[in-house]
Amino acid sequence: MVQLTLPKNSIPVKGKSYSNVDLIDEQSQQNHDIRIVNVYRWSGEEDTPPQIDRFEIDVAKAGTMVLDILNKIKAEVDPSLTFRKSCREGVCGSCAMNIDGVNTLACQKHIEECSDEINIYPLPHMRVLKDLVVDLKKAFEQFKSIKPWLNKKSPNNERENIQSVEDRDKLDGKWECVMCFSCSTSCPSYWWNEDEYLGPAVL
Repeated sequence: MVQLTLPKNSIPVKGKSYSNVDLIDEQSQQNHDIRIVNVYRWSGEEDTPPQIDRFEIDVAKAGTMVLDILNKIKAEVDPSLTFRKSCREGVCGSCAMNIDGVNTLACQKHIEECSDEINIYPLPHMRVLKDLVVDLKKAFEQFKSIKPWLNKKSPNNERENIQSVEDRDKLDGKWECVMCFSCSTSCPSYWWNEDEYLGPAVL
């Protein structure tokens, strides 16, 4: 039987607790949505174990997406919280993370789709750099290895390459991926054999 061991200081410990909830009277209770948000935190220092910080947040004042919650925490509670974000439209793939056990984009995950106690972790299997930020260098190197760009059949540079409607249609289903690597980091085959298996995102 295979014996699997976790690296030293890899098991999260109980972290800090924060509250961003103002005193709420009974009359205004209906205008609030108080949620517990558990967030994986790690400083990047090898001798320090990761921890799960607990945030009590009125998500009704945050926005509609999980990314809005993270922005609220960073802006109003703990500015040291580290995560990637950019377009907020599900186009760049920057804010990929594990939310309530599912790899997804924080900017596309509705708060209403989450549990009452929201759990936010970095993408699994990837080396964590800090908090919710993982190292994607190897994943992008694997992507580059398949040469995912259009190659000319001839070196003719005298004119532009005209693309027909039919040729453009061939790209449908192949260009929509935003390279967030949520699928690859959900794949057990990629976890155990990343040196030889490129993973679903690349394939």
